[in-house]
Amino acid sequence: MGSEEEAEYTFVCPECGESLDVNASMKDALLDRGCVICGASVSRSAFA
Repeated sequence: MGSEEEAEYTFVCPECGESLDVNASMKDALLDRGCVICGASVSRSAFA
């Protein structure tokens, strides 16, 4: 495997409530594509 980026954000889906610790590239993917669990649109407010 190798160098995994550390989680920088906590994502909480506003629709299904799923919570994930994510890095910057995963945050960008969620913003572009929506929640990986339910497909809901995601805004920057879903990240802490």
